[in-house]
Amino acid sequence: MKPIASPRFALGVLLAVNLLNFFDRQLPGALGEPIRREFGLSDTALGFLGTVFTLVYAAVGLPAGRLADRWLRTRVIALGVAAWSVLTAASGLARTYSALFVSRLGVGLGEAACAPAGQSLIGDLFPPQKRGRALAVFMLGLPLGLCLAYFVSGHLGQAYGWRRVFLLAGLPGLAAALLALLIAEPVRGAADHGPAVLAPHPAPFRAVLSIPTMAWITLSGALHNFNVYAINSFQTPFLQRFHQVSLRQANTISALVLGAVGVVGLLVGGWAGDRLRARRPDGRLLLAAAASFLATPCVLLALAQPKGALRPFMLLMGAGSTMMFVYYATVYASIQDVVEPRLRGTAVALYFFAMYVLGASLGPVATGFLSDTFARRAMAAAGATAMAEPFKAAGLRDAMYVIPLLAFLAGLVLFAGARAIGADIRRREAAASL
Repeated sequence: MKPIASPRFALGVLLAVNLLNFFDRQLPGALGEPIRREFGLSDTALGFLGTVFTLVYAAVGLPAGRLADRWLRTRVIALGVAAWSVLTAASGLARTYSALFVSRLGVGLGEAACAPAGQSLIGDLFPPQKRGRALAVFMLGLPLGLCLAYFVSGHLGQAYGWRRVFLLAGLPGLAAALLALLIAEPVRGAADHGPAVLAPHPAPFRAVLSIPTMAWITLSGALHNFNVYAINSFQTPFLQRFHQVSLRQANTISALVLGAVGVVGLLVGGWAGDRLRARRPDGRLLLAAAASFLATPCVLLALAQPKGALRPFMLLMGAGSTMMFVYYATVYASIQDVVEPRLRGTAVALYFFAMYVLGASLGPVATGFLSDTFARRAMAAAGATAMAEPFKAAGLRDAMYVIPLLAFLAGLVLFAGARAIGADIRRREAAASL
């Protein structure tokens, strides 16, 4: 069948791929409590399922990024989607923690191929003045995928068990893989100032790492994704333990405050970021910094709510989550601003490698370790000799207070990046004119 040369069609398919990406990766967090109870896991072991996924994702992302700069990006995406979908289904067949662990390794391998290739495609399909909104639409897959994962997990997981959810989750990805092959591959650099030089860069990694803004963006990504992966791994278990709600109710709340609200954060963030970028080169990163600062008190106050205070928890955590989603619509477009077209796949892969190794991989396991540590302290303070669920609830709540602290630090880092981005944009534009 003839490839379809439509940016809107391509963006729609990439949105679907990204939605399934985040849907599949979120299932262990949404189904964490039944998985923990079946295998008798600690919070550290439960968090390590998220950590191993992100470590593999980061390691494979580097060669996948280089492949996206050299080969047909549509094929890279199709192969990645098909691979992770099969392995997601395989997770539902795991009879031991080790088997589940190995299947999540494979899911990370497949999903790593898609982000660099997808963002590189968008950079060549949409001009700079529309790129922020296009990336915001692409990143809608994040909140929509999370929302759908929580909703499906809460209803089907409670009715049929967690394994059935994993088995069914693998089917839509195979259809998305076929659709990805129908996207017409665009010319690299065509959306900037004419086609870019197609010859491989002699030192791609060094060239990306020499951009000061990329250093600040990468550090912000580590801090931001520590928080995101910690929240996504443990908010549903936190609601079940501390606020004592069912799996279905906990996941419904998470679907709203961690998923649905992200649509607002991304679309408003992409629109506002493009408008600010038109006025000043540092506009997008300044907006990202402000949103991170605003998220800090919202998350802090949400965690401080007393047991059973679900409505104020939802309002505060939803507001904080909305602010945190602004990050993706602004920072990802800023990477496109400072990196030349033939290096964008490599730049995204390097950024993802660092933010996943230094941030996202640590978020679940570090939060789980802190939760176990604080639970033992709560047990000792009560004079008990055996671990009980109330101690686990108190430990997890205390561990999650690290999230607002890192949100504030991320805001500081983004503000520093905003001070560097103007010079880097001028440097890239000068090189392109030569």
